[in-house]
Amino acid sequence: MYKVFVNDKPIVLTTEVEEETYFKNYDLKKVDLGKVIRKLNNTKLKEARLIHHKKEKLIKKFLKKLPNVVAGGGKVYNDEGDILFIYRNDKWDLPKGKTEGIESIEKTAIREVMEETGVAGLEITKPLNTTYHIFKRNGRYKIKVTYWFEMKTSFKGVLYPQEEEGITEVAWLNKKKAKKALKNSYANIKELM
Repeated sequence: MYKVFVNDKPIVLTTEVEEETYFKNYDLKKVDLGKVIRKLNNTKLKEARLIHHKKEKLIKKFLKKLPNVVAGGGKVYNDEGDILFIYRNDKWDLPKGKTEGIESIEKTAIREVMEETGVAGLEITKPLNTTYHIFKRNGRYKIKVTYWFEMKTSFKGVLYPQEEEGITEVAWLNKKKAKKALKNSYANIKELM
């Protein structure tokens, strides 16, 4: 099963057909994704489920429905166990961004964290779950596929929000503050935590 978010409402990719209650079922092969997105955005529908009989083909077939944007990002811990957050578009988020040229996704993730926050000395400790969300740019829907990595750093320097990317604040948040920040964050970031 996969979840693809449209704002904070999920499109669930699954092999199981269940009786519709707060969600609606669609055949992944035949679905008009634009209609599903509009329905999620403009009605009380809480979730859409796209059904395909082969589990191993769910994400592959879905990703062919719209153009993809590939990004890398980091859930970064410092020596005190605090997590690095950015504040952009009136929401708390984790640093991430699109790949450039032929760089590896790991290099993308490290570069984007550095550019968006000013943090250096980053080391990837392990890969995390990949997240998917749909956004609209220039009147067209796209799927952002974000590969996440847990990282660590001993960086003690000044944090610099990348203002040209709309980031207004960068902060190390302890567990209590991170929990509070997640109340004003995105569904896919909540899933990573």
